[in-house]
This record gives sequence, structure tokens and C-alpha cells, in this order.
Amino acid sequence: MNASTQIDSYIKDREGWQSEMLAKLRNLIHEADPEMIEEWKWSTPVFSHKGMVCALGAFADHIKVNFLKGASLPDPNKLFNAGFEAKKTRAIDLYEGDKIDETALRGLILAAVDQNR
Repeated sequence: MNASTQIDSYIKDREGWQSEMLAKLRNLIHEADPEMIEEWKWSTPVFSHKGMVCALGAFADHIKVNFLKGASLPDPNKLFNAGFEAKKTRAIDLYEGDKIDETALRGLILAAVDQNR
């Protein structure tokens, strides 16, 4: 099974708001960078462009957007709210009812892609 098919299944297998949030995040990632490549690593969706950019994870009560080199990214809108103890990664934890700042998230995605060039 290819990565995109595995990600389709991963999203479909989630309940209600998590499935919707994962699908929306996936679309936002591709809108920000149409050249983004989908990969399946560590049993989770990973998005790469000239290197890993971010990964999505569904947990019991939240969705995590993990930026693999997030510690070195500018975050002027303070989207990162988790993973501060890690040396390289930073994360955004999203809970049911949370709104995504789409413009700020696109900015983080593009900054991560630029960092990989």
C-alpha cells in the first residue's frame, strides 16, 4: 500500500472531529506547498519536501502537528504549544473545537520547506 493510501485509511479510521481536522490539515499542507510528498513513517503521516517538514498524529483527545525541525523555525504567531522540551522538534496540539490559524500554519510550513533547501 502506498503512503497516500495509508494516510487515507489513517484519516478515515478516526472518529468525527479528528477525521475532519486531519483531512483539513492534510489539505492545508498541500495548499501551502503543492510539491509536498506524502510518506508513511512511524505509523503516521509525514510530509516532506527536500527533507521532512511535519508529521500528523491522532491521540485520544487531540491532534498533533509535529514540525521535525521546529525548534529552529520562526513562530511569530506563537502556534507552537507543545514539544518545547525537545532539542529539534516543536508541535501544535489541537483539541476538539480549536480553530486553525491557516495563514500562520502556511507560514510555518513554508519556513520549514525553505529550511530544507
